[in-house]
Amino acid sequence: MSANLHSTPSGQQALRQQVGDRFTADWKSNDHRARRLVSEFIGTSGLTFVLSGGAAILAGYGGATLAPYQFAFILSACAALWLVAAVYFLGDISSHFNPAMTLAFALRGDMGYPMAACYIIVQMIAGATGSCVAAMLFGTGGNLAATVPAADMIYQSVAFEAILTFGMVLLVLSMTNGPKLDGSSVPLAVGAYVMAMGTMGGPFDGAAFNPARAFGPDFARWDFSTYWVYAVGSLIGVLVAVAVARFLRGPAKASEANAAMGNPLDS
Repeated sequence: MSANLHSTPSGQQALRQQVGDRFTADWKSNDHRARRLVSEFIGTSGLTFVLSGGAAILAGYGGATLAPYQFAFILSACAALWLVAAVYFLGDISSHFNPAMTLAFALRGDMGYPMAACYIIVQMIAGATGSCVAAMLFGTGGNLAATVPAADMIYQSVAFEAILTFGMVLLVLSMTNGPKLDGSSVPLAVGAYVMAMGTMGGPFDGAAFNPARAFGPDFARWDFSTYWVYAVGSLIGVLVAVAVARFLRGPAKASEANAAMGNPLDS
């Protein structure tokens, strides 16, 4: 009985077994991989552009000095609405838009590590691109929505980022049970989570729970002094969330791997 459980394929391997030769021909084709990476670039660069641009516009043209909680609320709304829209129109291709989410899918076995590494590289480049374009257009006001820990609260910020990332990753892993990542409720749930956690945590440390979102403004300002807080916090959150998701729902199914990797081009 135990041996049978261990031999049962899950995630990407389950999808490969289900679709047979189509898996290599479609999911591993260069065309399909390129579509996924372009989709990730659009979604992630759009996120940092909206946040950095929103911060600079509010600071330069908002017409009033905002309290930190007002600033956080407005930027969280912008980010949440962008993510809802982006997951709706890109979800059937690929809509992780977050290295933490990509790592979670890889750890769960939904996608291979080489492709996950490509995703993360593209997401980081996209995050930097979005913030740099915003800085060129609007200036660096509002610190480009950079995530900066509260004074003397570095380790508390690491723990906070771990908690926020844990919640986001567990939410997505629990809901992406295919066949697409753009099921009608997923974008709304993601947007609601970003809105709630961004508004609550923004005044404390910026509430990134996304290493690419934290990287973009840091790159545009060329200040990485506290970036490690967000990278380490997200990594801890991912590891715990994947373990909890496995405990709650068992191994990933073929449909979940399909959700993580999107749908192939029509053959």
